Amino acid sequence: MPLYFHPLYTNGISPDARFPRTRYQRLKARLSRGEAEHTLQIIEAPVAVRDDIFLAHDADYVDRFLSAAMDSAERRRIGLRPWTPLLIPRTLHLLGGAIAALEQIAAHGGVAGNMAGGTHHAHYDFGSGFCVFNDLAICARIAHQRLGFERISVLDLDVHQGDGTATVLADDDFARTISVHCAENFPLRKATSDYDFPIPQGTGDNAYLEVVENSLNTAFDHQPDVLFFQAGVDGLSVDALGRLELTREGLWQRNQAVFEACEAAGIPCLVFMGGGYSKPIDHTVEAFDDLFVQAARSHQRIMNRRGP
Repeated sequence: MPLYFHPLYTNGISPDARFPRTRYQRLKARLSRGEAEHTLQIIEAPVAVRDDIFLAHDADYVDRFLSAAMDSAERRRIGLRPWTPLLIPRTLHLLGGAIAALEQIAAHGGVAGNMAGGTHHAHYDFGSGFCVFNDLAICARIAHQRLGFERISVLDLDVHQGDGTATVLADDDFARTISVHCAENFPLRKATSDYDFPIPQGTGDNAYLEVVENSLNTAFDHQPDVLFFQAGVDGLSVDALGRLELTREGLWQRNQAVFEACEAAGIPCLVFMGGGYSKPIDHTVEAFDDLFVQAARSHQRIMNRRGP
């Protein structure tokens, strides 16, 4: 399974930032051994071009970021402080990895992913919540305008609502945005997705998985020809920003439900990593390792069914 990565996913964030930047390099190291070593093809993420970013974002906003001309209020809203000049190429590689993974599934089907991203809090003309540009929205428009996908379901299972994705894609009839999130969590002011599934803080595996099943039914009612899976693991009970009581096994079952639904429908799946902020970060890394091992197994099952 193609999985995109770049060293700047870690190194483009200051070591003094509160954001757990080491999760990327630690996850790559973990995925480079064991089963995943043989089932994943880790590819260096390319750089996205400006015109692709303009598909989902205001040109002035894009130019302010790329020219390092954002004011302190804009930077504060995004987070990731203190900012480093490497944050600009990091962001371009992050988007490039998502777009390249999208092109993989457009050409070959199956599953592909990016070992970062899921930047669902980025809006049309401002960033927020560690998100500069919205890779989900950019990929949705590329998928529809250039790659022949007619209907796209964006299933966001991060613990935080995909507010930026909801607002950017609000008028795009080809895209259905679905968000399962903790009601009492960031963002304080929720947007309106096509379908929202707010759940109370303290929700555990059983109740959560019932909601996930309902959200999957909603996603597939749209009869999509591709599913975007924002696969944040910040719903873990040990996550510093989650407020849910999910276990690693619960997230495993969630992921399995998503991949099996895509296999049954015969559609490709694009995986965006999403959030994860456990202390220690080991729990987050383990859950993301599960995610990509499961994704690779799903991809292999699909390829095996096709035969030689």
